[in-house]
Amino acid sequence: MTGNLLKFAEKIKRKTDKIATEKNKTDVLLYQMLPKQIVINLKTGTSSIAEFFNEVTIYFSDIVDFTQLGAESSPIEIVNLLNDLYSLFDECIDKYDVYKVETIGDSYMVASGVPTPNGWNHAPEIALMALRIRQEVNGYDIPHMPGRTLKIRIGLHSGPCVAGCVGTKMPRYCLFGDTVNTASRMQSFGIGGKIHISSVTQEILSHHGNFITEFRGLIDVKGKGQMATYWLEEFQVAKHV
Repeated sequence: MTGNLLKFAEKIKRKTDKIATEKNKTDVLLYQMLPKQIVINLKTGTSSIAEFFNEVTIYFSDIVDFTQLGAESSPIEIVNLLNDLYSLFDECIDKYDVYKVETIGDSYMVASGVPTPNGWNHAPEIALMALRIRQEVNGYDIPHMPGRTLKIRIGLHSGPCVAGCVGTKMPRYCLFGDTVNTASRMQSFGIGGKIHISSVTQEILSHHGNFITEFRGLIDVKGKGQMATYWLEEFQVAKHV
């Protein structure tokens, strides 16, 4: 009888351990899709409260001539291209204090300073990440088009925003506000292979030192009027004498 009880207990333990392992896998996946506190709120039925963040920096990028590229490619080729490219991006952003917000088609959005505030580090973290992504993508060969390389436009802007989880089916953690719109404008008014930043982001980076920027000039931005913008060129590592 004792032997049977031990076997039964071992069987229960194996099943319990298996359930715990599967639950952990599910949690890891959910934490990659939504902030941890949002996941906890959804599990417990607690409503998520929108938060105001006073200082964040937002990154947008897209693929130059993506519409034409799509017209010349099969659906599976486009999916494989985006999966390969954004897997590369995902590896890059893991090295910085940033949060991947979403990808929509060829658009990739990342923020720093949200959902966890990080003082004045949001701009340099995003800037370093953007420089790393540009370096990785520079000369990227389109897998199904030998001899053709891909370029991306990158735009950055800093400021306040509101963030929160919206929807009950496939809920999404979204950012709202003029900062988001302006960051998107920096990307859309940029040039392939360049990192286009607002004067606000440039001002923050100037206080951190070692970021090399070039004044682009005044440009007429839809919905914003005349804006002074810059190109983020590089991060110069300080040399110790």
